[in-house]
Amino acid sequence: MGYIRELRRLVGHRPLILPGAVVLIFNDVGQLLLQHRSDGGWGLPGGLMELGESLEETARREVKEETGLDIGELKLEGVFSGGQYYLKVANGDELYSVTTVYSTKDYKGELVSDELESIDLQFFSLHQLPDSLQKSYLDFIQHYIQQNTIDCC
Repeated sequence: MGYIRELRRLVGHRPLILPGAVVLIFNDVGQLLLQHRSDGGWGLPGGLMELGESLEETARREVKEETGLDIGELKLEGVFSGGQYYLKVANGDELYSVTTVYSTKDYKGELVSDELESIDLQFFSLHQLPDSLQKSYLDFIQHYIQQNTIDCC
Protein backbone atom coordinates (compact mmCIF):
# COMPACT_ATOMS: atom_id res chain seq x y z
CA MET A 1 0.00 0.00 0.00
CA GLY A 2 2.74 2.45 -0.98
CA TYR A 3 0.45 5.12 -2.37
CA ILE A 4 -1.62 5.43 0.81
CA ARG A 5 1.49 5.52 3.02
CA GLU A 6 2.93 8.27 0.86
CA LEU A 7 -0.31 10.27 1.10
CA ARG A 8 -0.43 9.82 4.86
CA ARG A 9 3.10 11.23 5.19
CA LEU A 10 1.83 14.39 3.50
CA VAL A 11 -1.57 14.82 5.18
CA GLY A 12 -1.21 13.01 8.49
CA HIS A 13 -4.46 11.68 9.92
CA ARG A 14 -6.75 14.12 8.04
CA PRO A 15 -9.72 12.57 6.21
CA LEU A 16 -9.07 11.21 2.73
CA ILE A 17 -11.44 9.88 0.08
CA LEU A 18 -10.11 6.44 -0.80
CA PRO A 19 -11.41 4.14 -3.55
CA GLY A 20 -11.35 0.40 -3.13
CA ALA A 21 -13.04 -2.84 -4.05
CA VAL A 22 -14.39 -5.95 -2.32
CA VAL A 23 -15.62 -9.22 -3.77
CA LEU A 24 -18.54 -11.40 -2.75
CA ILE A 25 -17.13 -14.85 -3.55
CA PHE A 26 -19.68 -17.69 -3.63
CA ASN A 27 -18.98 -21.42 -3.65
CA ASP A 28 -21.00 -24.05 -5.55
CA VAL A 29 -23.65 -24.26 -2.80
CA GLY A 30 -24.18 -20.49 -2.56
CA GLN A 31 -22.13 -19.86 0.57
CA LEU A 32 -20.22 -16.57 0.88
CA LEU A 33 -16.49 -16.41 1.63
CA LEU A 34 -15.70 -14.18 4.61
CA GLN A 35 -12.37 -13.18 6.05
CA HIS A 36 -11.84 -13.06 9.82
CA ARG A 37 -9.71 -9.95 9.86
CA SER A 38 -6.84 -9.40 12.26
CA ASP A 39 -8.69 -6.38 13.69
CA GLY A 40 -11.22 -8.85 15.11
CA GLY A 41 -14.24 -8.53 12.82
CA TRP A 42 -15.38 -10.50 9.81
CA GLY A 43 -15.43 -8.92 6.38
CA LEU A 44 -15.12 -9.40 2.66
CA PRO A 45 -11.82 -9.82 0.85
CA GLY A 46 -10.74 -6.58 -0.76
CA GLY A 47 -8.91 -3.36 -0.18
CA LEU A 48 -7.74 0.00 -1.45
CA MET A 49 -6.73 0.92 -4.98
CA GLU A 50 -3.10 1.54 -5.88
CA LEU A 51 -1.92 4.10 -8.46
CA GLY A 52 -2.57 2.97 -12.03
CA GLU A 53 -4.98 0.17 -11.12
CA SER A 54 -8.52 -0.25 -12.32
CA LEU A 55 -11.08 -1.20 -9.70
CA GLU A 56 -11.28 -4.68 -11.22
CA GLU A 57 -7.50 -5.03 -10.91
CA THR A 58 -7.74 -3.87 -7.30
CA ALA A 59 -10.38 -6.51 -6.57
CA ARG A 60 -8.34 -9.29 -8.17
CA ARG A 61 -5.06 -8.27 -6.49
CA GLU A 62 -6.59 -7.92 -3.04
CA VAL A 63 -8.43 -11.25 -3.28
CA LYS A 64 -5.22 -12.98 -4.38
CA GLU A 65 -3.21 -11.38 -1.56
CA GLU A 66 -5.79 -12.08 1.15
CA THR A 67 -7.14 -15.50 0.12
CA GLY A 68 -4.75 -17.07 -2.40
CA LEU A 69 -7.61 -17.34 -4.93
CA ASP A 70 -7.48 -16.25 -8.57
CA ILE A 71 -10.71 -14.57 -9.64
CA GLY A 72 -12.30 -15.05 -13.06
CA GLU A 73 -15.40 -13.17 -14.19
CA LEU A 74 -16.57 -10.32 -11.95
CA LYS A 75 -20.09 -8.90 -11.80
CA LEU A 76 -20.51 -5.29 -10.64
CA GLU A 77 -23.00 -5.18 -7.76
CA GLY A 78 -22.76 -1.53 -6.78
CA VAL A 79 -20.68 1.42 -5.61
CA PHE A 80 -21.06 2.59 -2.01
CA SER A 81 -20.02 5.99 -0.70
CA GLY A 82 -21.13 8.80 1.57
CA GLY A 83 -21.07 9.78 5.20
CA GLN A 84 -22.05 6.35 6.46
CA TYR A 85 -18.75 5.01 5.05
CA TYR A 86 -16.56 7.29 7.17
CA LEU A 87 -13.92 5.42 9.18
CA LYS A 88 -11.45 6.39 11.85
CA VAL A 89 -8.98 3.56 12.25
CA ALA A 90 -7.07 2.63 15.40
CA ASN A 91 -3.99 4.69 14.47
CA GLY A 92 -6.13 7.84 14.05
CA ASP A 93 -6.26 7.89 10.24
CA GLU A 94 -9.61 9.12 8.91
CA LEU A 95 -11.16 8.21 5.59
CA TYR A 96 -14.30 8.16 3.54
CA SER A 97 -14.38 4.98 1.52
CA VAL A 98 -15.76 4.67 -1.98
CA THR A 99 -16.18 0.93 -2.33
CA THR A 100 -16.96 -0.92 -5.52
CA VAL A 101 -18.58 -4.28 -4.79
CA TYR A 102 -18.26 -7.21 -7.17
CA SER A 103 -19.52 -10.77 -7.00
CA THR A 104 -18.22 -13.98 -8.51
CA LYS A 105 -18.57 -17.75 -8.48
CA ASP A 106 -15.60 -18.00 -10.84
CA TYR A 107 -12.42 -18.65 -8.87
CA LYS A 108 -9.63 -21.18 -8.63
CA GLY A 109 -6.86 -22.00 -6.23
CA GLU A 110 -6.57 -23.07 -2.62
CA LEU A 111 -7.65 -20.85 0.28
CA VAL A 112 -4.59 -19.44 2.05
CA SER A 113 -4.97 -16.81 4.77
CA ASP A 114 -2.76 -13.75 4.58
CA GLU A 115 -1.35 -13.84 8.11
CA LEU A 116 -0.93 -10.04 8.20
CA GLU A 117 -4.60 -9.27 7.57
CA SER A 118 -6.47 -12.53 8.24
CA ILE A 119 -7.05 -14.90 11.11
CA ASP A 120 -9.27 -17.24 9.10
CA LEU A 121 -11.24 -17.67 5.87
CA GLN A 122 -14.61 -19.47 5.88
CA PHE A 123 -17.68 -19.88 3.71
CA PHE A 124 -20.99 -18.95 5.38
CA SER A 125 -24.65 -19.29 4.48
CA LEU A 126 -26.20 -15.89 3.73
CA HIS A 127 -28.72 -16.75 6.48
CA GLN A 128 -26.09 -17.46 9.15
CA LEU A 129 -23.52 -14.67 8.96
CA PRO A 130 -21.21 -14.05 11.95
CA ASP A 131 -22.31 -11.50 14.55
CA SER A 132 -19.02 -9.59 14.31
CA LEU A 133 -19.54 -8.74 10.62
CA GLN A 134 -18.69 -5.06 10.15
CA LYS A 135 -21.64 -2.84 9.23
CA SER A 136 -20.35 -1.70 5.84
CA TYR A 137 -19.85 -5.32 4.75
CA LEU A 138 -23.34 -6.18 5.97
CA ASP A 139 -24.67 -3.28 3.85
CA PHE A 140 -22.94 -4.71 0.76
CA ILE A 141 -24.29 -8.22 1.41
CA GLN A 142 -27.84 -7.00 2.07
CA HIS A 143 -27.75 -4.98 -1.15
CA TYR A 144 -26.66 -8.12 -3.03
CA ILE A 145 -29.50 -10.16 -1.46
CA GLN A 146 -32.08 -7.48 -2.34
CA GLN A 147 -30.85 -7.20 -5.93
CA ASN A 148 -30.78 -10.95 -6.44
CA THR A 149 -34.09 -11.90 -4.84
CA ILE A 150 -36.85 -12.70 -7.33
CA ASP A 151 -40.26 -11.53 -6.23
CA CYS A 152 -42.75 -14.33 -6.38
CA CYS A 153 -46.46 -14.39 -6.92
